[in-house]
Amino acid sequence: MHYRHQYAEPETQVLDIARAPEPTDQRRRRRPRWQRVALITFLVLALIGGGGMIAGGLYLRSVESGIERVDAFDDVPEEGRPQAVAKGAMNILILGSDSRDPDGTSGSRTDTIILAHLPKDRSSAQLISIPRDTWVPVPQSKDGSKGGRNAKINAAYAWGGVPLMVQAVEKFTSVRIDHVMIVDFAGFKEIVDALDGIDVDVDTTFTSIHPPLRTFKKGPQRMNGEEALDYSRQRQQFPDGDFARIRHQQQVIRAIMDRAVSGGIVTNPARLNSFVKASSSAVSVDEKMSLLDMATDMRNVRSANLTFLTSPTKGTGRIGNESVVLANKEKAESFYDAVRRDAVSEILSLGK
Repeated sequence: MHYRHQYAEPETQVLDIARAPEPTDQRRRRRPRWQRVALITFLVLALIGGGGMIAGGLYLRSVESGIERVDAFDDVPEEGRPQAVAKGAMNILILGSDSRDPDGTSGSRTDTIILAHLPKDRSSAQLISIPRDTWVPVPQSKDGSKGGRNAKINAAYAWGGVPLMVQAVEKFTSVRIDHVMIVDFAGFKEIVDALDGIDVDVDTTFTSIHPPLRTFKKGPQRMNGEEALDYSRQRQQFPDGDFARIRHQQQVIRAIMDRAVSGGIVTNPARLNSFVKASSSAVSVDEKMSLLDMATDMRNVRSANLTFLTSPTKGTGRIGNESVVLANKEKAESFYDAVRRDAVSEILSLGK
């Protein structure tokens, strides 16, 4: 089953929030709710790994044919793409949207851009966040009407969908993308509630800008789904803006993984089934990705060997009338060269 997004012209010449209209019912057929539930759950469990993957794998195999697929690479010209350097390593582009964003913007925007590197030995994983406002060269769209100039990296998605985003990330990093995954992070609310909450160490006291205007106090606290989602959305209250939101999203993802393992979800069939039913987010993947293979590959990955990193930057600045994130080009070149070579120790050292 395939679908393609229809894309609108960005509202400004360079987007502050790149977004595209929701596909029409004629262009996109949604899979049944139970398949969507199973998919998001097993994506989480793929990162968690563990004993539940044997039974889980059988279940996942039964629904894999119903997974929503994206034509991620059909419109990506092979000529000019980076070549794979380290045989056996894998690089997955994860694009995160928030369809229930309280700011009221379209759910098709890409607020979260993560390059997930899976080393050849699959003993760890490095998740590299690329700030959405990073100023990069965006290749020209397939119809030639957009792109072909510098812009914020998330403009690529509005101008040419997943294929143009793949091209923009590959051009920026010189890392070849093997697979693409699109996640609605609002779905983590139900997952957190199914876990009876997660534990997050809040770095500083602040008040949410969204109703009911929660105050998050500095220090460890248990959060339910609504609280965790609210916490991971905030950025305007912090001097480093989107960098703070990236840190909070990373905290929430790690806390979900820790809680799922410590709470016995993975090894308890009854709780696993309850966890599946409680999850309600949609995920799409490229046509060739096998979630069962990925889950098997990552069965030994735990929170302790999952590292969150941020693409090297020089901080924020202004280009014209746009507030942008400025890449540290020299450091980024060395950093992404280590990713290409699957040099994990260098990735960790250069990513500090």
